[in-house]
Amino acid sequence: MTKTKIIEEKDEKIRILLTDTDRSFVNAIRRTLMAETPKMAIDKVRFEMGTIEQDGEVWETNGPLPDEMIAQRLAMIPIPTVHDEFYFQDECPECAELVAKDRGCPLCTMIYTCKEFGTDGGRPITAGDMSYLGEARLNIPEKYRSIVITKLSKGQMIEFYATAIMGRGNEHAKWSPVCGTTFTPRKVGVMNNKTKAKILWKLGLSIKAKDFDGEGRLEDLDKVDQLVDDLNHVGPGTEESRDFKDAIILEEVPGEFILSFETDGSMTPRVAFERAIAELSGRFGEIKEDIAAVF
Repeated sequence: MTKTKIIEEKDEKIRILLTDTDRSFVNAIRRTLMAETPKMAIDKVRFEMGTIEQDGEVWETNGPLPDEMIAQRLAMIPIPTVHDEFYFQDECPECAELVAKDRGCPLCTMIYTCKEFGTDGGRPITAGDMSYLGEARLNIPEKYRSIVITKLSKGQMIEFYATAIMGRGNEHAKWSPVCGTTFTPRKVGVMNNKTKAKILWKLGLSIKAKDFDGEGRLEDLDKVDQLVDDLNHVGPGTEESRDFKDAIILEEVPGEFILSFETDGSMTPRVAFERAIAELSGRFGEIKEDIAAVF
């Protein structure tokens, strides 16, 4: 059974060590993270058009950007995704039986509104100017409130209602919660020649001879990452490479891989990973049932 261990975890980034597995399974997780992990994203925008008079000033909805471009920007804003509170519209207990155009309730839909005005010098309208029609905790997180939607000058205004629904990355990139999703085999450093290895030590870089154990192996994950960088100074194309050769090499560990990715802020990396595993497990379960039905 595959085992997992979190090596590094930040607000938007995570590195996970997977053991007792193979390349195809880790790649399946990678693809599921990108294409199958459910995420909320703005799917429809209703722009209010017209002219209003306020405080003796006339304001028109004639901003510098086309509505289509603004809608694209809105689609890529990270919407807080709470999987336990919202459903896919076609699975919603209130809307599933309705035709697609009539679906949309508090259980499967999030609505954000925005009504803002420009200034003399030009005012950026950002994601922070959007308000969620519901609990304040589902407003755009503080970290992403500075994302610019458009910029308005005096006399210009914008007013819209944006509807977010649950979707998957295989339908559109706006529903993909991750980026930079990669995996590599876990590697360890192996010292083959202590004498020639001194060429690296004399450069005064990160890794020293004392970091290797008595058998000449370096297994600490963080230090192996540093070793990878250090070996670039004695690798192909350097003067030292002629003498250094394979004094220290990187050796792959069978059945162990390091998966790393970042999220767009709609959910934490841990949640994204857990949801991806749940999605993948469910799909394998469906395949198992289909095979059992056939045979």
